[in-house]
Amino acid sequence: MKIDKGLIALSPLLVFLGVYLITSLCINDFYKMPISVAFLISSVYAVAITRGISINKRIEIFSEGASEKNIVLMIWIFILAGAFAQAAKTMGAIDAAVNLTLSILPGNLLLAGIFVASCFVSFSIGTSVGTIVALTPVAVGIAEHTGIEIPFIVAVVTGGAFFGDNLSFISDTTIAATRTQSCTMRDKFKVNFLIVVPAAAIVFLIYVFAGADMPVSESHGEIEWLKIVPYLAVIGCAMAGINVATVLIIGIVLCAIIGLYSGSFDFFGCVGAMGEGISGMGELIIITLMAGGMLEMIRVNGGIDCIIRLLTRNVSSKRGGELSIALLVSLTNCCTANNTVAIITVGSIAKKIAGKYGIDPRKAASILDTFSCLIQGIIPYGAQILTASELAGISPLSIITYLYYPFLMGAFALLSILLRFPRKYS
Repeated sequence: MKIDKGLIALSPLLVFLGVYLITSLCINDFYKMPISVAFLISSVYAVAITRGISINKRIEIFSEGASEKNIVLMIWIFILAGAFAQAAKTMGAIDAAVNLTLSILPGNLLLAGIFVASCFVSFSIGTSVGTIVALTPVAVGIAEHTGIEIPFIVAVVTGGAFFGDNLSFISDTTIAATRTQSCTMRDKFKVNFLIVVPAAAIVFLIYVFAGADMPVSESHGEIEWLKIVPYLAVIGCAMAGINVATVLIIGIVLCAIIGLYSGSFDFFGCVGAMGEGISGMGELIIITLMAGGMLEMIRVNGGIDCIIRLLTRNVSSKRGGELSIALLVSLTNCCTANNTVAIITVGSIAKKIAGKYGIDPRKAASILDTFSCLIQGIIPYGAQILTASELAGISPLSIITYLYYPFLMGAFALLSILLRFPRKYS
């Protein structure tokens, strides 16, 4: 029996998933096997199985894929995002944003207030893990004073964290989704906003009713208005359509000025925080480079065309194409336990599918981001759930039961495909 050459070309993806997923399952730890090592093994394998050309030419092709302009632009943005996020955290902007948001709503809206705080902070800093680290200790303290179940209140924080992870202009997933689909962040935001905000509104109402009988609580600290300025500037500039790199540079400069003025850090503390943030992006940058090179080898060998053919064999409409993109990124995220990596891995394939069926790039980017966040938000071995459970001292599985927002977000995303909504982008 003749084996499809396209299937052989796709085997590096299977090697990657096998090395990462099977090893992780065997040792029962999804963070013991470094994902960068799994990508290294699969990248070497992708170069090795390419036939008909010299080894020098194969490495050249791999390097061309790794240095593709969208990959390099994405890396520059990751560097700036890392510097901004850590500088803002060190300067005290996270605490200021938390205190401001929790001060807006009265005690009987405490759960809703925590959800809003989590949404706002995650939207501002663009990271769900950072939001969970910042807010979970506060949420656990509130639970201990009010009698709220700890898994429930931790799930409130975790759900809100994925609101910002999905929508933020400086989120890794937004950057990856828009770059791979060649659309602007502002346009992708418009599509995403229409899909997920109704889900967030419903979850907000659920928390309003759930917390209606709670006593008033003064759980927030002093509001330092000046330290919120970098977040507000980043959000405002991004909404105005300014280039994301420029937006992040503005945010970094404001963090430095305000941090030095307020005495939050000195000059070396400032540059040290930025350096720490950039270093924290190191593995993601390495993964991005190797993923770009590996996918270029797969494309050259006919693997991209093969996977499109397999996924769209029975597809005859935009709706089917969108569903295939959603399925592709969801399955990949289940195996990688990293929504940004999942988007980077399948982004070029999704773009091919979108082009074949005339799917709006803005809708394709929204589908990639939303479904990756859905899966990342409900798998018990994802960094977000593991971090939240460790900080709260509870089981990861106990949180999942109460994760209203990720499930509703996924439901609305699926309905947006089935019902062709938003109509303008469908």
